[in-house]
Amino acid sequence: MRFQFALAAIAAFFIQATVPMAEAQTAAQDRIGVLLLHGKNPGSANDPNFQRLKSKLDEEGMITLMPDMPWSARRYIDGDWDKAMAEIDSHVESLRGKGATKIVIAGHSMGCPAAMGYAAKRGNVDALALLAPGHIPVFYAGTSPTRESIEEARRLVAAGHGDTRKDFNDNNQGRAQQVRTTAKAYLSYFDPASEAEMSVTAPKIPQQTAVLWVVGDGDAIANRGRAYVFDKLQPNPKSQYLQVNANHLTTPMVARDAVAAWIKSTVAPQP
Repeated sequence: MRFQFALAAIAAFFIQATVPMAEAQTAAQDRIGVLLLHGKNPGSANDPNFQRLKSKLDEEGMITLMPDMPWSARRYIDGDWDKAMAEIDSHVESLRGKGATKIVIAGHSMGCPAAMGYAAKRGNVDALALLAPGHIPVFYAGTSPTRESIEEARRLVAAGHGDTRKDFNDNNQGRAQQVRTTAKAYLSYFDPASEAEMSVTAPKIPQQTAVLWVVGDGDAIANRGRAYVFDKLQPNPKSQYLQVNANHLTTPMVARDAVAAWIKSTVAPQP
């Protein structure tokens, strides 16, 4: 009897010791996948400032992907907002296929409203890192000549000509430029009531999705402060508003160490 009791005690000890070990092994297998969404034309996946952030995340052992998106210099603007969301779907699945179990989307400029729109629509993103957020339809709607293009696109859609392609006006960091696309696609990116407007999308992001908002003190959007978007997010103790010494283009590079540390502390599995 004493021998059987001793065997039972030893077996119980090994079972108890194996459970935390198995949990630790499972946690160790978790990987952070980061999808990096570049800024709009002339932005691209080759942006050197964004590449520096990607290199830092690679060094930290994260799985990263920085694809060419529909608002890049090469594709500007290719399809409507829903097409962009579908492309993000495929890139997230690619990260999961590479072993990512935690998904973070890091956006720069135009990549920020896209990241926010995706998180709000899909609800399957663990965290968002929004760097030098840009593209502000509520501003464009009140400013010439983008205001006239928004109004024209609305008339075309109302008249049943939403698939008409033509040149519309855009504003990129204070510089006027044109984009050739359909009226329907243009409105999906530029209508102030659309999902591309960050202040509209912010309250729709799930509360469990932590958000890092990083703005350079030399970036015009810094003047809008926390109230424009950040304060409209649902409260999350891991969300953070960070201002750095940078301009719109250099923010991703300047903030790369802080971004990497925030991602690790926010979504890294706890053993």
